[in-house]
Amino acid sequence: MELSDLPIRDDLRGKSPYGAPMVDVPVTLNVNENTHRVPDAVRSSILEALSDALENINRYPDREFLALREGLAAYLAQRPTGESTTGGPESIWAANGSNEVLQHVLQAFGGPGRSVLGFPPTYSMHPIIAEATGTRWVPAQRDADFEISPATAVAAVTEHQPDVVFFCSPNNPTGTGVSLETIEATYDASEAMVLVDEAYIEFAPDDHLSARRLLAGRPRLMISRTMSKAFAFAGARLGYLIADPVVNDALRLVRLPYHLSALTQAAATAALAHHETMLATVESIRQQRDRLARELTAMGYFVWPSLANFVLFGGVVDPGETFRGLLEQGVLVRDVGIEHTLRVSAGTAEETSAFLEALTRLER
Repeated sequence: MELSDLPIRDDLRGKSPYGAPMVDVPVTLNVNENTHRVPDAVRSSILEALSDALENINRYPDREFLALREGLAAYLAQRPTGESTTGGPESIWAANGSNEVLQHVLQAFGGPGRSVLGFPPTYSMHPIIAEATGTRWVPAQRDADFEISPATAVAAVTEHQPDVVFFCSPNNPTGTGVSLETIEATYDASEAMVLVDEAYIEFAPDDHLSARRLLAGRPRLMISRTMSKAFAFAGARLGYLIADPVVNDALRLVRLPYHLSALTQAAATAALAHHETMLATVESIRQQRDRLARELTAMGYFVWPSLANFVLFGGVVDPGETFRGLLEQGVLVRDVGIEHTLRVSAGTAEETSAFLEALTRLER
């Protein structure tokens, strides 16, 4: 039997699932993970928390995940000067990765007969989650060099009148940011819910202005984040949302009962208690990102300025051929479908060297 033989929803026919390659190679730099291991001291703390959680694993978990929300609020209160420190646990929502957070948002504010506006190229899951929730995905144009000016954003929301707007800042796959002026202008120009995906915010300069500074007095503004990237916690699947508390009330209407397991809550809460240790690799990753930019530029490629833990580089004659050539040498990067470009994550110094050496060999 083929998939087409099943009575699948008509709007899902012919669609493709998320498909980042999963290949067992020595150097994996294709999905923007933090490639550093969790420190032993933090692992011990997480194991202790998991052991404690197992004592009551026969019971359902805390449906409101209060300890986790308190841990996230305490972490956010200590973020750098580029962020606002307003809001406590009541302003935070969490789910199994930021993808589920985005799904909750579109289940509550999108759905059949509604639309979400995005600005490709952007995170590939944005349109996929839109389709899965029956929300119409509306792509809007960016300015040159993948920027989005206030005028461009306002023109898009005025034309399309979406129910939800998605920004990604720093943007995946380009690494570029979205200014607070653009976000504020978009909010003021429409009645839409406006979500800013800040999955990579910890890799931006400490004085980079987060959309958190705009939250006060804007109940339709939401910020999604993740512990998958800077926290090196991708396998634990923990994403969260920062917004007006009333948004949480809307998301409670669509979340599944007890959607965050007791083990997930325990592991994430323990990791947050060690956030300074968990984020100790961020500066090293920033240095490797900047090294990639310098050396790729010296090799003759064009590199877009990145605020994230990856770089998008252009001037690749045949991205498919280069991708395969690197893979044959044990280095996995990402072909994001933008003409003559590839994207590479910033990992350890050794991984950066392995990538650059493999690319140099291909050029020879």
